Amino acid sequence: MATGLPILEFVARNYQNFNARSTRDALFAYWDHMRAGGRMYWAMAGAMSSAQLGITLAPAIRAGLVHGLSVTGANLEESLFRLVAHDSYKDFPEYRYFTKQDDTRILEQRMRRVTDTSIPEDEAFRAVEKILVPMWTRATANGERRFWHEYFYELVIKLAEHQFEGNPDECWLLAAAKANLPLVVPGHEDSTFGNIFASHVKLGECSASSVKSGIEYMAQLYDDYAVLSTGAGVGFFQIGGGIAGDFPICVVPSLKYDLEQPARPWAYFCQISDSTTSYGSYSGATPNEKITWDKLTEKTPMFVIESDATIVVPLMLSALLECKQDPKAADAVIERSRSAQRKSLAHGSAGG
Repeated sequence: MATGLPILEFVARNYQNFNARSTRDALFAYWDHMRAGGRMYWAMAGAMSSAQLGITLAPAIRAGLVHGLSVTGANLEESLFRLVAHDSYKDFPEYRYFTKQDDTRILEQRMRRVTDTSIPEDEAFRAVEKILVPMWTRATANGERRFWHEYFYELVIKLAEHQFEGNPDECWLLAAAKANLPLVVPGHEDSTFGNIFASHVKLGECSASSVKSGIEYMAQLYDDYAVLSTGAGVGFFQIGGGIAGDFPICVVPSLKYDLEQPARPWAYFCQISDSTTSYGSYSGATPNEKITWDKLTEKTPMFVIESDATIVVPLMLSALLECKQDPKAADAVIERSRSAQRKSLAHGSAGG
């Protein structure tokens, strides 16, 4: 039956087993949470902005499918780079066969390779630097203190259309800034502009205190979480591992044990990562481990998709955007899929 929801129908029909099943079930549960009035908090590691995740993430933010984010400093700035320097990027689809000499030539072209694409230094880093550094120096002169992302929010909103090389509708940073979404950028020092800021602090041109600290980010997250977790609660959608995920998910046990305040657990959890489960690996840890840290409970819908997020996430977001456009039809598609799954499980039990 044609429903006008081709991507959702495709997932419901074809994604039956293995990581495909996990993708389908995580998608359905995400939509369940939205339909119940819940919110979703995203944690984004890796180089997803360079991989142009904004093509689907920006519309998802505008559609109310994303309600807060934790991102690396690299993802934050690279979303901006894609907006101001998109046409100046160079792609290298045959990067697997490069020699050291090939990469040296890329360096000499003033390009910074990220897997199969590259960020242009002059059109991206240096162009943004001319706008951002004066913002820091003014803040220093005026004794202002702001969160790292607040400088980027102000910058991206102030940009004129003639400064865009990329499509502004595909810039997730611009969408988040316009919505004023709660955002944390843990470990922002570990980014190109974190390094640039440090250099200006070293030279005495900027005060380190003009950027609020990661500790202050967590203090703000206490308040953000209290708002986001009202009603049907807030879920946690994680791409990759590392600090982008570990920092925000800890807000629940910190509220409970450090502040001794009541805190609802995360209402949903999904991690998309190609990290394999291994000894001591946070990125490869199973969700059950988070129960022991009081971040999730045994009743939390939990999903792990061991796959490439650049493939999985745009697919999930596209299906969710279809759901937003026609919720009743989406509910019907999902119920048919679940009904077929229940019959299959019943048949399997009888056969056993």
